[in-house]
Order: sequence, then C-alpha cells, then structure tokens
Amino acid sequence: MTDLLTIDDLHVRYGDREVVHGVSLSVRSGEVLALVGESGSGKTTIAQSVVGLLPSGGQITGGAVRLDDERLDRAPERLLQKIRGARVGVVPQDPTSSLNPVRRIGDQIAEILRLHGRADRRTAASRAVQILREVGVDRPEVRARQRPQELSGGQRQRVLIGIALACSPELVIADEPTSALDVTVQRRILDLLETRVREAGAAVLFITHDLAVAAERADRIAVMQHGVVVETGPTRQVLDEPQHDYTRRLLAAAPSLNRPVTRVARPTPDGPTLLTLRDVGKNFRLGGDAQNTAVDRVSLDVAAGQTVSLVGESGSGKSTTARIAVRLETPTAGTVTLDGSDIGRLRGASLRDFRRRVQFVHQNPYLSLNPSLRIADIVEEPLRAHRIGDRSSRRARVGELLEQVSLPADTANRRPAELSGGQRQRVAIARALAVEPDLVVLDEPVSALDVSVQATILDLLDRLQRDLGLAYLFISHDLAVVRQISDVVAVMSAGRIVEIGATTDVFDNPQHTYTRELLAAIPTGTFAGDHR
Repeated sequence: MTDLLTIDDLHVRYGDREVVHGVSLSVRSGEVLALVGESGSGKTTIAQSVVGLLPSGGQITGGAVRLDDERLDRAPERLLQKIRGARVGVVPQDPTSSLNPVRRIGDQIAEILRLHGRADRRTAASRAVQILREVGVDRPEVRARQRPQELSGGQRQRVLIGIALACSPELVIADEPTSALDVTVQRRILDLLETRVREAGAAVLFITHDLAVAAERADRIAVMQHGVVVETGPTRQVLDEPQHDYTRRLLAAAPSLNRPVTRVARPTPDGPTLLTLRDVGKNFRLGGDAQNTAVDRVSLDVAAGQTVSLVGESGSGKSTTARIAVRLETPTAGTVTLDGSDIGRLRGASLRDFRRRVQFVHQNPYLSLNPSLRIADIVEEPLRAHRIGDRSSRRARVGELLEQVSLPADTANRRPAELSGGQRQRVAIARALAVEPDLVVLDEPVSALDVSVQATILDLLDRLQRDLGLAYLFISHDLAVVRQISDVVAVMSAGRIVEIGATTDVFDNPQHTYTRELLAAIPTGTFAGDHR
C-alpha cells in the first residue's frame, strides 16, 4: 500500500499559542489510522489542517500536508473546495453546527452530489434518501423532508456521515463519527466505513476517544498528547504493549464491561422518590396531519442519591424524556412531579426554586454556551441568576468548579470557540453543578470526552453524589459508562421503556430482545491487561 495522506512536521498556532508541535503522520490507501488522545491534544486541529478548515485565527506555520502528490497546506481555496467532498470526505465533530438549520436534510445531501457531478437535479433527491437509508436513518423519506433541529443528535450525526461518504472519497476524515451513536447504529456505521475502505481502497483517519472502537476497527493507532504524537504503531502492539506512560494511563482509564463493577447500588429510600414520571407521552407534528410519537407512556422514578440511566438508540426518546423531566418540553400526556409537586403547575417562586434544584447538562455543549461570554462568566451565570454569594465568592467558586472538572485556571478567560468539544462539555458540567442542585439531568455528558477526562468526570459525579446526596438522571449510549455509574437502568426503544431494573440484573440477565441486541453490539476490542 502507498501513502495516500502524508503529514510532515506540521506546526499549527492560534495567535501566539502553538497547539500542534511538529506532528508527522501517514495514512495508506485501504488503511484505518486511529488518532486518540485527550480533548485539546490537537486531534481535531490536525483534521482541520488537512482540508483547510482551521477556525479563524488558526494558521499552519510549518511542515507540509500532501494528498498523493498534491500539496494541500499551500493549496488555494478554489482547489480545496473541489477536493472536499469528492476526494476527501469529512465527518466533523459537531453535528448541529455543521448542518444548515433552515434547509431540509435531503436538500443538503443532494447539494453535495450535484456539486461534484454525482447526480443531476432529477436523481439527487432519490439518491439522498438512499444515502440516509444506508447510514441507518429510520424512515428516510420522512427525514429527508425534515430540518436538522427536528432530528436527534445521533440522527444528525448519521446525516453528516452520509454526506461524507456520498461521493465515495479516497480519504475519509472522521472526527468522533460515532460519539453520538448508540452501539447498534455505531456498528452499522463502522461496518459501512469498513466496506467502503475495502471496496474502494480508501483510507480513513479516524479520530476517537473510544479505545474499544479503535481496538476493533483500526489497523494502526497514533496517540496524541499536548499537540505531539507520543506513540504510534500497529493497533495490537500499542494496546497490548504500550511504551509511553500517557498511553498506559489512557488504557487504565478506559471503562470496560469486562471489569468487575465496584459501585455499590444505593437502594431506594423508604420515603417518596425525588422525581416521578407517570405515563408521560410526547408527540411532534411532522407536517399536515402526520405526527411522530417521540415518548410513549413512560413511567420512571428517581430517588434522592440515586443514579437512573436511560439507554437506547438515538431517536428512541431518551433526550425528549430528559427535557420533559426538566420542563424544557411540555408532555402531551402524563405528569412529572418533584417531591410530589406537579412541575407543570409551578409558577413564580416555586418555579424559580425548581430551576435551582434541577439542573440540565445538554447533549451539545456548543449550542448551550454563549459564544460571546468568557468561560468564567458562563459558569458564574447560574450563581448570579439565583443571587448566590457576592462577586468575590462567586469568582472563587468558579475557580473551584473549573478545577473539579479538570480544566486549567486560564480557561476562565477564554471563550467557547477556543475550546475543544470535550473542554466545552466540562464547562457545561461545571455550570450545572454551580448551584449545588438536588437533581442533575445529564444528556450524554461524557460522550465528547477522552477516557482519562471521562474517568475524572465520572469520579467527580460519584463523589458529589456521595457528599451531597445528588440524584442523577443519566442519558447515554455508552453501556460501559452506564454500568459503571448506574443504580437503575431503563432501556428505551421507539419511545417506550422496554426493560427496567437494577444495573447488574439488566446487564447480566437481560429479559428483552432489544436489550440483548444492544449488549451484543458492543465493540469487542479488548486490551491484553490492566495497565494501571
């Protein structure tokens, strides 16, 4: 195999701060190279450098990037526009900000096909529906007529994967392409990528924090830390015999379904539960008389000091259920109560108290953080809103929170656009914890985090729960994480809870066919030992 992509001594800086320090990598035709490392290590910056999509202020200051013999780092924008989508397909990290919110999904896929001459106006629409079907989008004819905000995060991610593969490119740069996907769709997508690589001899630069996926799918692995590649080699060699201390720490931090569960389940107290959902339903209009039942007769209890997790494929209703629980969506049926009070009837001071006691961590931190504010102001915002402390004590609290979620102190003076996806997620968690709520609803809170920071956040959540008696409603598609953190697991499919029980019962003795399918789809990549 010949090198299709070559990165030689690449240096990238933002203003006076260099973030990539002399990185050299190559990806051969027909090969999958996984680039792993903590958020902020430079992985996404490398992907953006290859196709000339560095954010404002980013600049390549040294080295070279070549696709075959084509020099990309010096290529004019006109040439890069021809290469993007046709020869290089890119799956960006953030599915929401990468899709046009005012255009229908089918039109956005059809556009890339027409732009590169792969379809005409007559055939592009039907081909777009076919692409949606290939990447596992349900009811593709309906979804093609919808806009991005009408889809779940996982569905939007699948749309972007479909766009990236639409023109059968020679190189696919996939930046966390399955971070928003449940394990069943993840397997389908990765199988599709693998098939394209095999059939077309394409190459894949696969950026991921999921070491199990890297172990299962990559031919080689490159490990990044602080803008430098610290280790690279064949997958089994890197995972079974890591040479660098940082690689060993990553492996030690990786959650695994094969490790014993050390968490002791907290029994439900004898008194009333904190949060109760009873026969909750939610319908959304699709246009005309058509409706989509996103949540169908869901009943759920969350006790003080307990973690209840919702799992299931994207589009199953998990996020909608979470939003109903915090009164960001109004149910079309059923009731939600906090300490026995119907939250739909709260007004004035009672509603204000509810907003303090129940905090929400959104699935997409980029959209939930004000881009014009400094991080210090974002984290301090709920303290000001609820009139907690004075200016001095609030700023001290901000510093404590940033330290708790493993962000350096100088993060306080930066803005969201200057942070990686994982760093933005940590800011969102810090903001939610600022007012010391009774219940935190976390929608995929660690999906954007590398395993080392993920372990830090999960340990933090567990410690806060023990110290403060916090309750969590935890939404995730990462079953290894769910097993590690949960007391109770509820499995959702097509808007309904199909199985619910104690964590060990659900994982060790699943009763429903769908639960068994979820567990069977988990990546089988394993590590030779515990590298602690």
